[in-house]
Amino acid sequence: MAVRNRMGKKQKKEVEPSPKDTFNSLIIESKNVHTVVLMLDSPEDEILLKACEAIYKFAEKGDENKMNLLALGAIPRLAKLIPHDDKQIHMYATMAFGVMATHSEVRKSMRQLDFLPSIIACLAPDDIVVQELATLCLASMSIDFISKVEICEKGGIEPLIYLLSSPDPDVQKNSIECISNLVKDAVSRTSFTEMSGIFPLLRLLISEYPIIQHLALQTLITISSDAENRMTLCLHEAHESLLQVLETPEFSDLHADALLVLANCLEEEDNVMLIRESGALEKFLSFVATTSTLSQAQKHATKAITRSARNSEIRQIFHLDNVEKALVVLLGTNNDGVRIAACEAVSVMCEDAASKETFRTEEGILRLVSLLTSDNEEMKEAAALALANLTTANSSNASAVFDVDGVEPLVKLLAESRDGTVANAATAITNLALQEPIRASIQSYGAMTAIVEPLKSSNTLVQSKAALVVASLACDANGRTELRNAGGLEPLVELLNSDDDEVRRNACWAVLVCGKDELTTTELCKLGVLEILQEINQSSQNRNSFSDAAVDRLLDHNAALKYILTGYLSSSDIITDGFYDPGQMRADQKILTLEELNNEELNQHRPTLLINAKRTDGPQMAGISTEDKPIDIPLTGGNRFISNRISVRDKPSSKGKSKGKREEEKLKEEELLQTKAEEEEKNKPWELPYDVLFDAYISEITRNILPLPSTREQVVSLATFVAEKMGGPIHMDRLHEFTWEFHITELKFELKSNIIPIGKIQKGIYYHRALLFKALADRIGISSSLVRGEYSRAWNVVMLFDHHPQDTTGLLFPPNEYIIDLMHRVGNLMRTDSPDATHYESCTSCPHTNCKCCKQLSWYLDHLEKSS
Repeated sequence: MAVRNRMGKKQKKEVEPSPKDTFNSLIIESKNVHTVVLMLDSPEDEILLKACEAIYKFAEKGDENKMNLLALGAIPRLAKLIPHDDKQIHMYATMAFGVMATHSEVRKSMRQLDFLPSIIACLAPDDIVVQELATLCLASMSIDFISKVEICEKGGIEPLIYLLSSPDPDVQKNSIECISNLVKDAVSRTSFTEMSGIFPLLRLLISEYPIIQHLALQTLITISSDAENRMTLCLHEAHESLLQVLETPEFSDLHADALLVLANCLEEEDNVMLIRESGALEKFLSFVATTSTLSQAQKHATKAITRSARNSEIRQIFHLDNVEKALVVLLGTNNDGVRIAACEAVSVMCEDAASKETFRTEEGILRLVSLLTSDNEEMKEAAALALANLTTANSSNASAVFDVDGVEPLVKLLAESRDGTVANAATAITNLALQEPIRASIQSYGAMTAIVEPLKSSNTLVQSKAALVVASLACDANGRTELRNAGGLEPLVELLNSDDDEVRRNACWAVLVCGKDELTTTELCKLGVLEILQEINQSSQNRNSFSDAAVDRLLDHNAALKYILTGYLSSSDIITDGFYDPGQMRADQKILTLEELNNEELNQHRPTLLINAKRTDGPQMAGISTEDKPIDIPLTGGNRFISNRISVRDKPSSKGKSKGKREEEKLKEEELLQTKAEEEEKNKPWELPYDVLFDAYISEITRNILPLPSTREQVVSLATFVAEKMGGPIHMDRLHEFTWEFHITELKFELKSNIIPIGKIQKGIYYHRALLFKALADRIGISSSLVRGEYSRAWNVVMLFDHHPQDTTGLLFPPNEYIIDLMHRVGNLMRTDSPDATHYESCTSCPHTNCKCCKQLSWYLDHLEKSS
């Protein structure tokens, strides 16, 4: 190097020799990234600085470069340099780390290192560039939950809140992005509020950068999910800031988020009052109803109204601010999402009676009915729910639905595949069916046929609501007939076995209503409904008021079952043809039908008594003459028989054939006819035996007893008639000599059946006579009850007016109950409260051994056991 001398001439400077133990400076230039990464281990600051700067610029170029640096081990080397004393090295290391953290795979490696405290330290007042890259790093790391928790624990929230007011927009953006991620964790959310982060956050709403505004609103949405934070937001007048955003047309892309935050604030009653007092609530509702171009914002706002309206106090506030009018407007928009949200809001708001009235007057019902025919499945479900809630306990709204032709579309919804739609439509139909004119309209559209499939649904809510539809429509004969013809009784009975309490209860209710006529009751009993109901009633957990009432209703139309199960028939329980009495049965015993009893082998049990005066054709008629019976004629050549009903015209011609061949063909023909006759007899349905004697009894008492002038005379005469037909009066002391058991046994063997028609019994005890008396009394209009007792006891009770000879007032005294003696002092009438009646009803000395009745019963049982 040349220097100047005093004269201005250049002279060559003498080079001093360098020490022997020093290394001369070396300028390094490398285009190999591996070499640069290795340079991060250098002890020289100048090399570290150049390496950090080079790596930062390299990483900034793309994700592939970041992955190369990761593979070469740059991450742990950079982490060590972040807290470096040299500001330049510290800056570039932080910047490089921030850029690298934007890659997800790199972040996984970073989480293994304890570098976050160093990054958080970079947030302190320093170089803005460092703050920018440090916040970028934290924003990237805060995506992962583990890092999110660590940032909070290492004190990262407070400096981030401070940087929300940074003059640099990039720092603001990175800081709010990081905070937006952090507050998704409840602990971080609480810390943010406690550190007064809401106020600087609200100031970002007026930022000139849309991304910052958007991130601020996203953060507010998350924060407003907590009740305490919602209160804090309103105390900071957040609703005013949010309204400012809504009223600024340039911020239209932010309106949806702003509405959502404001809507969240409406979930607190105190906030609603605060917002209403400031006038913001009215502006909010007006904005929701009129902002037709921002369907997403309308949808968010309407859903917010729905959530808030679940609070009864808030519903009242909404009603005062005419929220119903805004919702009706939204029902008429062209956006399905908005209309669905409006339907849901109506469903909640109409829990108040005042709102129900408003929706009707504002034509909300008309718009809801129009939505029932939409192609959108979710729309139909929401509209049906709104109508179901509007018509609950509101006959005016039900009439309004009917007036705007809402019945037909509701019935059609029962065939939908969406369970919610079917359940909601069923509820609405049940509400409408409470009015008779509307119920007739519902049935005219085939609702009973349509409800059969919902009854078969696997969804318990649909099952429950479908059963209620049946209960509401089956109260008249047309509805029950349609249900029977559509095959709806079987799935209805199946619902009685449901494990769901509500389904079981509603099914019992439906069965109770269906049991109003004998035909439906008969079909239900064939399906085993009585057995199921009895099982329900035996369970204290499953039993309900409708199950008890359903049994009573079914038994009211089936006198035989009622007497079997309860041992009592009132004067209104009429014994008709087909009545049978197999004896008292326990509730858990299976009740066999007459046909099942007939198919049983002859046994030694108590026979079944049959009442049947209905004429039928067939070989099983009891009491008919032998001339009328088919006669079996023995055939030659074997033990085969053929009925004499075979016509002569059916016999084959024997002309021109040999005698042996004719005989052979004759036998084959007869065998074929016999097989055919046996097959027809086997396949022929069983018919009730016709009791010709009981039929004759009816004719006789109709001629001789019915014309008698007073009920008392009719009762006494009928008692005498019954006693005469069943062995006459029997003195109490000689009751054990009355061999009625042998007579009954003989009848069973004679008829080869366990079923005995009542007319065949010529020696009858208490329960035979009481049954015959009741059956005959019902035929001629004498009101009589039948009561079963123990030890073959049964008796009849009639209501008679007593004669009061000393009474001259002409007043009608109430009748008294009398028991008719049919066994001993035949025709004697005993007041039910008299000692004679008590003795007639039961053996007063039972179970003592000196009781003649008990001795007789014991002897009979011993006899049966020996004879077996």
